[in-house]
Amino acid sequence: MKLLASLAVILATSAIQAAPTGPCSAPEHRQFDFWVGDWRVHKPDGSFAGINRISQEYGGCVIHEHYATGKGYTGESLNIYDGSRKVWHQTWVDSGGLLLTLEGRWDGKSMVMEGSAPGPNGEIAKQRITWTPNADGTVRQLWETADAKGVWTVAFDGTYSSKR
Repeated sequence: MKLLASLAVILATSAIQAAPTGPCSAPEHRQFDFWVGDWRVHKPDGSFAGINRISQEYGGCVIHEHYATGKGYTGESLNIYDGSRKVWHQTWVDSGGLLLTLEGRWDGKSMVMEGSAPGPNGEIAKQRITWTPNADGTVRQLWETADAKGVWTVAFDGTYSSKR
């Protein structure tokens, strides 16, 4: 009986030691998980902006966004934590032909990513998007653009509320 109990302990210990940890199991890979869900998005004035489905894919390594306004505009992003560079990366594409690549970090209260893309006048403009989880379970997304003088203006301000 003691032999069987000892064998069971050895096997259990071996199984625990051999349990694989996924390539995206570090805490940094979970920093953007607050954004995962099915959301209704509203502007500050309360008007409806769209729906957004954010899911984890590829073993939790990728956060995939699908956005639609219901008025013909759609887009999606792929988000991943690059552990080798210790940076979050987002690639956004949409039905208007925009390609936006952003990189950034969790600052302790928000996910902040920056990049460059053509502005309204066609010139390359600095872009910054900040996602902040709120105590009530909503998420605020603030997208800002900087002009040539470095003055930031709001391009989009939305509150994500769970569709549940």
